[in-house]
Amino acid sequence: MRIVLADDSVLFREGIIRLLTDAGHEVAAAVGDADALLRAVDEQAPDLAVIDIRMPPTMTDDGARAARQLRETHPGLPMILLSQHVETRHSVSLVASGGFGYLLKDRVLRVDDFLDAVRRVAGGGSALDPDVVGALLAPGRRDDPLALLSEREREVLALVAEGHSNLAVAARLHLGERTVESHMRTIFQKLRILDTGESHRRVLAVLAYIAPA
Repeated sequence: MRIVLADDSVLFREGIIRLLTDAGHEVAAAVGDADALLRAVDEQAPDLAVIDIRMPPTMTDDGARAARQLRETHPGLPMILLSQHVETRHSVSLVASGGFGYLLKDRVLRVDDFLDAVRRVAGGGSALDPDVVGALLAPGRRDDPLALLSEREREVLALVAEGHSNLAVAARLHLGERTVESHMRTIFQKLRILDTGESHRRVLAVLAYIAPA
């Protein structure tokens, strides 16, 4: 697949380029700031964009703001945001449309996990870093809706929220796939959320529901 990469660190950028090309992907453009990212996507029409949240010109959330702009101008473009730290405010609004990943940069060092996330997101699915999911699922409100869920249901929800299929969740938790499906139905019943039948979209609805205001 053709990928546009945006990160202001030349060293990190070159490492990602090597990783992606070794896996058979083409890096159509590699840039170091948000404005260059927007131009590169317009010019290259990539299959995926990999974007650092903190980039020039302000070194705050320029990458995340550029990603939101790209979601409007190129609504079908899958993208993965990268961050040094968990910043949940950048994840929920973008993840709700699918084709979105949010990973901590340390996760890229786990090459197989990173490449699996690239594949899932490019295919229209989701890939949320376990630490990001943990922050979203952590109790933090007096009316915490997750208090309704059992410990096992929270485990299932966390893994599905990371982007894993019901089959993959079943393997990780040593459960049957039908058992995982049953847990998901119960989760949505307890949270009173419509079950659309699409795994990642169901969980995105939960994340939007429980996310801090």
